[in-house]
Amino acid sequence: KSNGKKFEGKTSFGMSVFNLSNAIMGSGILGLSYAMSNTGIVLFLFLLTCIAILSSYSIHLLLRSAGVVGIRAYEQLGNRAFGHPGKILAAVVITMHNIGAMSSYLFIVKYELPLVIQAFLGLTHSSGQWFLNGNYLIIIVSLCIILPLALMRQLGMSFYIISFNFTVYTWSLQKTEKNRLATKSYSLFGLQTAYTVPILAFAFVCHPEVLPIYTELRNPTKRRMQTIGNVSILAMFVMYLLTAIFGYLTFYANTEAELLHTYSKVDPLDTLILCVRLAVLVAVTLTVPVVLFPIRRALLQLLFPEKPFHWLRHITIAVCLLFLVNLLVIFVPNIRDIFGIIGATSAPSLIFILPGLFYIRIVPKDQEPMNSRPKIQAACFTALGFIFMSMSLTFIALDWITGENRSGGGH
Repeated sequence: KSNGKKFEGKTSFGMSVFNLSNAIMGSGILGLSYAMSNTGIVLFLFLLTCIAILSSYSIHLLLRSAGVVGIRAYEQLGNRAFGHPGKILAAVVITMHNIGAMSSYLFIVKYELPLVIQAFLGLTHSSGQWFLNGNYLIIIVSLCIILPLALMRQLGMSFYIISFNFTVYTWSLQKTEKNRLATKSYSLFGLQTAYTVPILAFAFVCHPEVLPIYTELRNPTKRRMQTIGNVSILAMFVMYLLTAIFGYLTFYANTEAELLHTYSKVDPLDTLILCVRLAVLVAVTLTVPVVLFPIRRALLQLLFPEKPFHWLRHITIAVCLLFLVNLLVIFVPNIRDIFGIIGATSAPSLIFILPGLFYIRIVPKDQEPMNSRPKIQAACFTALGFIFMSMSLTFIALDWITGENRSGGGH
């Protein structure tokens, strides 16, 4: 309510679908072809379908919980379910996921910017100069572009460019039949398969944005918002499947964890590839400060809940976050590890564990007792999240210990 009047959303159904689709899509789309190369097409399709259906059910749990208590914020559901610790837990998980997203964007800068500079110089191979070193370039980009944007008190416009995902998809379609480089290998089972489900989960996370979009929706009802969620997930399901298939069928077993980097094997001086790389670089670079803003806001609310705005805190948090993310990107071997760890920790928490727990705690027992079918389903859904998290982390740890195919994925 505002000034005694009930707040009324003004966003149409179509724009809400666009906004939620925007929230779903991100850098995870670039890892799907690699996931398919580790499972084969049939198993990938099965896993992608399962994650999409479970993501839709998770939205149902969130909307049901929000409808009971009238809350339209993910962290506030945590507060209502478990008190202040629940709010902190939800905020920490969201922050962790966003830091992972920022890291994945800068990984793309680290991979692609040297190739763009190399193409402009007409070089087919790196000549070892410092300006072709991705680690130096991400520091320069962070200081000269991202930090000034992150220091703004407010973003007057959204820098997030959804078109880069569509560009990657269209480009993959156009390049599929060109230069098949690998021996056909439709299924590779092993520890690498452990990254598939985390990558898929990472690619479908949108749940912290569901309730704000619900708030802005014109004529909001749970059924209407659930339909928006289903349509958005279906659209991204089709987009993800086509991107994964065309990327995989181009490179087969040679597909890397960051799809764009794989195309350097085709023709590093190709004009179309160069244009796509430039579009992606602009998109991900301008997305980093957009992702940084909610992280900083969450940290300010947790650490300084009653304090007014202060430039020193504003700047210090931005600098520390960028410093942390740069360290991760420089020292973590490749983007597959970011997709794997975030997809195995924060993604199942946001999709499976927390929505299920919120539903169990918030929906009154006199409406739905614990032995009722909806509550049992929610409990099983939460348990599935814990199983998925523990198994994924175990297999990823085993992969790190054994060192299986550690060089895969770009560098």
